[in-house]
Order: sequence, then structure tokens, then C-alpha cells
Amino acid sequence: MKADLPTSNQSTRFLLLYALAWAGGSISYVPFLSILLPVRVSAVVPDQSVEWLAHIAFIGAVAASLGNIGFGWLSDRTGNRRTLIVAGVAASSILLVTMPIDGGYYRLLAQIVAWQLSLNLMLAPLSAWAGDCIPHHQKGTLGGLIAFAPAVGALSGAFVTLPGLASGDGRLWLVAVLVPLCVLPAVLFGRPRPFPELMYSDAPEVPLRQAITGLVHSAVGRMWIARLLIQIAEAALFAFLYIWLRTLDDSITDNDTARLFSIVLSGSIPIAFLAGHWSDRTGRPALPLTIGTALSATGLVVMGLAGSIPIAITGYFIFGLASTAFLSLHSAQTLRFLSRPEHRARDLGLFNLTNTVPSMVMPWLTLAMVPIFGFGALFFLLAGLAVVSGALLLSLLRQD
Repeated sequence: MKADLPTSNQSTRFLLLYALAWAGGSISYVPFLSILLPVRVSAVVPDQSVEWLAHIAFIGAVAASLGNIGFGWLSDRTGNRRTLIVAGVAASSILLVTMPIDGGYYRLLAQIVAWQLSLNLMLAPLSAWAGDCIPHHQKGTLGGLIAFAPAVGALSGAFVTLPGLASGDGRLWLVAVLVPLCVLPAVLFGRPRPFPELMYSDAPEVPLRQAITGLVHSAVGRMWIARLLIQIAEAALFAFLYIWLRTLDDSITDNDTARLFSIVLSGSIPIAFLAGHWSDRTGRPALPLTIGTALSATGLVVMGLAGSIPIAITGYFIFGLASTAFLSLHSAQTLRFLSRPEHRARDLGLFNLTNTVPSMVMPWLTLAMVPIFGFGALFFLLAGLAVVSGALLLSLLRQD
């Protein structure tokens, strides 16, 4: 995994503004999908909330997958990532504040699709921009910095759900204002230092179909599958944490859940930052990832055994801290393996399937298992997937 590295660093100014922009990307969807949408759907159709949320998660994930690949390809072709980012910010904010949550199932589903497409108009070029500007020897630091994003997303959920702060529609407006405040400073004032070597590769051109089929036997493929398995577990908790906690204690509120998200994700920041900094200094990016999968599996086992809120929260703390740090570091380290800068955003779109495919799989997995076996059995299955993820990454340790 070692390569010829540039000797200079990207400016701290750009790294910090990029991390803020990435946090804005998290704010754009975390509060809505994890708290605001489930709460409103539960209020409108309490007897069908799980089914509605499962269908919305599946269709939304399909739209996000196609949008991320398509808009990534577009940003590669045009070379103008910043314009697309701004367009995505504007479109997603408008669609969010006009979301017809009380307007019926099909109308809501159609706007969710449009909103997911607009989100990825912003997110696809934003993710590739880091590969254009941040050298490999700073990828671990980048992973630590973007660990702020999930925490900020969760904190924004806790903020907008503060009792008495805003109505249901007002909460959407708050999110729509926060996103451009975070994303646009990097676009307008970032001024990243150029690294021409990051925009050139002498690797041979590989057709897309051949690249996809070759993933299974490559380090990129192992990274892809390892992330996919952890993301399936993450997606299950992302969508159903609120509902699971209420099966243990029906006094749990939306704000309680949002604050739990915030605390766990905030705690992952120093873990990811220190692990990323250590991996940069030692040149061993795979070791923190492997440890993260083991701890994720441990947390899921504790959750599967939980019969009370204190044990449930303890398990979620272990899983949440480990999996969030893993995903942040993995996002940055992935850029080491993508050898063709002219296809960087498109290839990241293919990697983004590890974020969206779980949202297609997880609803049906949950609907198949939870009514019959309960949430505990689901968590044991997810723990097994985390163990497999770690086994895949073990082979990369020899290359560190």
C-alpha cells in the first residue's frame, strides 16, 4: 500500500474547511433519516411505520446509489466539482423544506427519490475533491477529521429536536439552513494547494466491467466488502435504533435517541483522530480498521443480550464508537486504492454502494427477522458480519 508520496502537506485551512463541509453533508441527511422522518411517519401511520420506513429506505437507497455514480461520473467529465456541490446544496435544501411528510405514501416516496438524487449531486463531487487535493500521507489525518461529520450530524438532530425549539416543519428549515453554512465555506474560501501528482496515474486503463469483476480478488475488493458488512449493521441501527429502544422502554423519546446518537458519535472523534494520526506516522492504515471490526462485533453481541436500557446503551456505545471510527478512517484510506484520478468520483460512486446497498438489504432483513426472532437475533447476525469484515482486513495487515 506504500507509494511515492508528495513531500508537502495540504494546508490546515483547507483540511479544516473540508471537514466542515463533510459535516454539512452529514447534517443534510442524518437528522432527517434517523429522527425527523421516523417520528413524523410514526405519528401519521403508527401501525405501518416500520413498513413505510423500510420501503422509503429501500427506494431512497436505489436513488442514492444511481445518483452518486452518475453525478460522480459527471464531475469527472466536467472537472468542475465545486459548481456541482453548490447546485446540490441548493436543490437538496429546497426539496427538504417542501417534503410532503403528511401528504400520502406515494407523494412522499417520489420526493424522497428527488431529494436523494440532489443530495448526491452534492456528495459525489465533494468526496472526490478530497482525492484531488489531499496527499496519501495525510489520509489518516483526513479520516480523523471527517469523523466529526457523523457526530455533527447527530448533534444537529439533537439540536433541531430540542423541545419547544421548532415545529415539525420548522425542524426541516433549521436543517436546510445549517447545511449551506457548513458546506459553502470550503467551496468559496478553501483555496486548496494543488498536487498535480494526485491528478496523474500511469496505471493502465481498465474497462469498467473488468474493474468491477476484478474487485473480488483485489485489495480494493476486500476493502469494499469489509465496509459493506459493517455498513449493513450501521444501517440497521441508523433506521431502527429509536424503535428498538422503545421496545425496551416506551418512555424513550426522539430527543433521547438524538442525544444518544450525538454522545456516541462525538466520542468517536478523538478515537478516529488519534488512530488516523497513528496510521499516518507508522504507515499501517489497515490495523485500526481491523481493530474497529472486532469492537463492532463485541458491541453488537452485548446489544443482542440486552434486556434493559443500561445494557442496551452500553452495547450501542461500544458498537457506535468502533463502527463510526472505522467508517471515517475507511473513507479516507479508500482513496489510496483508487488508481485512476480521471475516474475518481465515478469509482467512489461504486464504493458508495457500500453505503447505499445496506439500506436496500437491511429493511427486508429486519422485516424478515424481527417479527419472528426479535431484535436480539438480528444483532447476533450483524455481529457475525462484523467478524467476517475483520477477517477480510487481516489479509491487508501484511501489506502495511
